[in-house]
Amino acid sequence: MRILVVEDEAKTAEYLRKGLSESGFVVAVAANGLDGQHLVQEEAFDLIILDVMLPGLDGWQLLPIIRRHCQTPVLFLTARDEV
Repeated sequence: MRILVVEDEAKTAEYLRKGLSESGFVVAVAANGLDGQHLVQEEAFDLIILDVMLPGLDGWQLLPIIRRHCQTPVLFLTARDEV
């Protein structure tokens, strides 16, 4: 299973990459929304873990772009303290 993690916080991205890789998943990491957009357009993923607050394109701006290319499940990840 291939997972894309779009997360600008390097420590969080590495923590997710390492943990998911150790569980047998193939993980790609993008550090901003534009890099995430590029990867979604170039590769197929089984799951996308998407941060809400990203430089370039934020998660809410990136989601419609993702939907134009695929119906891959998206799990939002955020440190925000409100819904």
